Amino acid sequence: MDAGKSFHTYLKKFTDLSDGEFNRCLLPYIHIRKFGKREIITPAGEVENWFNFIVKGLIRKYYRRNGEEINTQISFEGHIIHSQESFHSRTPSEYFVETIEPSIVVSISHDDLEKVFEQSQKMECLGRLVITRTMVLKDRWQMQLVKLTPRERFIRFVTKNPELVQRVPQKFLASYLNIKPETFSRFKHLLREHNRELTGAFSPKRHIKDHHY
Repeated sequence: MDAGKSFHTYLKKFTDLSDGEFNRCLLPYIHIRKFGKREIITPAGEVENWFNFIVKGLIRKYYRRNGEEINTQISFEGHIIHSQESFHSRTPSEYFVETIEPSIVVSISHDDLEKVFEQSQKMECLGRLVITRTMVLKDRWQMQLVKLTPRERFIRFVTKNPELVQRVPQKFLASYLNIKPETFSRFKHLLREHNRELTGAFSPKRHIKDHHY
């Protein structure tokens, strides 16, 4: 699936968007951008000009505090990432947006997105639905940071995103989950022990032994 089709498929989750509508209203404004590993997409201090949909790769958003990088978003294929406040308010971004892996994104500039919205009520409604969805996900995550314990956050994240534990550097995940690095390492060790116990419990040899008892 090429980049445009991937983005079209994503948008169809929100509304019935025909090939003709996509090709006419959105395709002329789409930019396919490719970035290498650990490449800055949006630097802090500059106004965010791009709305980005990730086609391939892994991207993070973070800010710096006392020399430390605080990760606030880690997103992969099929997700939106940009410095939201800067993009919509046209003020300098407080965040960096940076690739973790080589990445390909479908991007639309702020000015072009306004042109898309002006074309029809349907395009404007679609934009509102997508933006609302990103805001809901952000708010939901912030609530989890407040309500859940570090252990609960860790378990929920690895249960929903097991592959990211392998793809994302541990220091980035620990920061994103607001867990101390040493605590994250301990949780990860306990998870491996738990998985080994489960594997042993369902092995043929163990099953036969339990059956006799």
